Amino acid sequence: MTTTPHKLGFIGLGIMGTPMAGQLAKAGHTLFVATRSKVPAEITAAGATVCKTAQDVAAQTDVVFLMLPDTPDVEAVLFGDSGVAAGLTPGKTVVDMSSISPIETKRFAKAINDLGCDYLDAPVSGGEVGARAASLTIMVGGPEAAFARVKPLFELMGKNITLVGANGDGQTTKVANQIIVALNIAAVGEALVFASKAGADPAKVRQALMGGFASSRILEVHGERMIKRTFAPGFRIGLHQKDLNLALAGARALGLALPQTAGAAQLMQACAANGLQDLDHSALVRALELMAHHSVVPDA
Repeated sequence: MTTTPHKLGFIGLGIMGTPMAGQLAKAGHTLFVATRSKVPAEITAAGATVCKTAQDVAAQTDVVFLMLPDTPDVEAVLFGDSGVAAGLTPGKTVVDMSSISPIETKRFAKAINDLGCDYLDAPVSGGEVGARAASLTIMVGGPEAAFARVKPLFELMGKNITLVGANGDGQTTKVANQIIVALNIAAVGEALVFASKAGADPAKVRQALMGGFASSRILEVHGERMIKRTFAPGFRIGLHQKDLNLALAGARALGLALPQTAGAAQLMQACAANGLQDLDHSALVRALELMAHHSVVPDA
């Protein structure tokens, strides 16, 4: 796949999907695309063929990538009227790079397998920055042979690419990732609110902490966002809420408690209740600021 151009489908051209599809086009692959809103100019400029339905995308391609917001969206695109399943023929591969339910993913995979096709769940981490830099982390669930065929395409979009296990295991890994990210955002937010309320300069506190054991990618990137108030979305609070709800639903099904995850989910819910769900997830700090009646730094 690294040398021969392939006909690839890409469905879902949002904040993440657009640069990911762009990486495939840049490598010389022929794209057939579909999305709910207008196809971005950078995708049409790359020579992509715009299809009216997901069925049309699947019928004309060897591998179909999905990058959609939530579980119901994936189900509708796969199995709804004029969906991907209707356009598949045996031997094709469906790759879902959305972040959705691991349990439902297993059901989707079986239905696609019953059509004689392979299914990979391959959610990503790294946000829009990682998508544009082709440096995403890609966590994959599915059969080894299908993974080996698609891996050269993954390598056009990401750097850290791991076959975790069977279908559903990729999504389980992404849920675990989102737990860690959410709790780290909450920890950085609490630390900076505390430091600022105590009278210290939060920018200098962050700078000092970056040299110690508390240093993290979240402190580096999202700590800076909290200080500079740059909350334009790379990954929206509303989507991270969805992922934490998947974690909590999975925990109920498994009979275990995730108390810190539940707390982070409530902080995001507090943001959503105040109309902040479309901001970047680093804006979780706003819930902490509302409770403290104190901002890390004054908003402009």
